[in-house]
Amino acid sequence: MNLRESEYTALRQTIASRGTTRMALLTVTLIGWAIVAATVTILGGHPATTLFPLVVLAGGFEAVHALHVGVERIGRYLQVFYESPPEGAMWETTAMSVGPALPGGGVDPLFTLIFVFATSVNLLPLIVTPATPVELLVVSLFHAGVVVRLVRARRAATRQRAVDLESYRAVKLRMSNGKD
Repeated sequence: MNLRESEYTALRQTIASRGTTRMALLTVTLIGWAIVAATVTILGGHPATTLFPLVVLAGGFEAVHALHVGVERIGRYLQVFYESPPEGAMWETTAMSVGPALPGGGVDPLFTLIFVFATSVNLLPLIVTPATPVELLVVSLFHAGVVVRLVRARRAATRQRAVDLESYRAVKLRMSNGKD
């Protein structure tokens, strides 16, 4: 196997393993969040304790997001530098052309709705925890900040393929013109 084939194989394996890791990470994040949320709810206390499980959710989402961004970038790299019809592999080009046509936009690779739901549920302990209006406001603002981050990341993810594809095409063009 030559270097080019080795690189292609390694990058395809990276995409596969990161996709699997993303799904496992969602499960681990939700279990970790549930444990921390149950613990702070059982122990009661200050309304700010809801921020501990919120950090678990936010951290888990950021890890899922980073894995997704990396997978998409590798996919576009493979598409631009390895797919040249008719002899080149066509997985990335084919997958990209089918994706937008799926009814309802297809799957959510960032699990955004699950994270938004968990973030909302994370506010429930505030119902039983005595809190001042200022405490409620501050804790709610942190939760709202996480939801805003989730929404912004999802919007960026919808544009990422096209942006990365164009960026790699520009790099390839510069390389073929001898400027790099």
